[in-house]
Amino acid sequence: MPIRLTRIYTRTGDKGFTGLVGGARVPKESGRLEAYGTLDELNAIVGIVRTLLPSYREGFGADFDWYSEMLRRIQNELFDAGSELATPPGAEYEGMHRMGEAEVSRLEAEMDQMQQELEPLKSFTLPGGGMLNAFLHQARTVCRRAERVCWTVRREEALADQLLVYINRLSDHLFVQSRWVAKRLGEPEFLWDRGLRLDSRAVNSARRKATRPKSGKP
Repeated sequence: MPIRLTRIYTRTGDKGFTGLVGGARVPKESGRLEAYGTLDELNAIVGIVRTLLPSYREGFGADFDWYSEMLRRIQNELFDAGSELATPPGAEYEGMHRMGEAEVSRLEAEMDQMQQELEPLKSFTLPGGGMLNAFLHQARTVCRRAERVCWTVRREEALADQLLVYINRLSDHLFVQSRWVAKRLGEPEFLWDRGLRLDSRAVNSARRKATRPKSGKP
């Protein structure tokens, strides 16, 4: 569907209603608007990461262009997903793009590639440690919220399965990004202290069991 923006304000939303693709007017607090508005919020955070990225070029080395292009593509995919959410059942149009298996598979392949450089986690991570890490964690939480909103909409009307899968996988992708970025930039990764203590107790318990003399009883 061709896009041509010649005027930004239209006054058509001043009464609390806005138009979806196909012309339907819905309240601004409707589920579909909340869903694609949350994706828009997510896109803005990814845009911050992409804007800050050149300051860290040296840390990414030969993978700088790969990562920068990844962020650019994700921003465009978020617009595609938002457009799909803005199109209610019955308003589909010729050439309409839908999120599909190709987008999901690409996210999974990228996660697998980044994971190869990462050590297994011994506790949950806390956001922070570096600027990009913190923003990527914020993006992850907004992506999770977008997924929850989409499932709320799905209870009432049709949403494509692959759209929901994509948003779910993207939240995982953003988490892996946050860890990979910290690793590449040599920045600390904050871990949940209680989780570390629980892990330590489990390790010590396993060691005690391994060294405990056997009683000879069955």
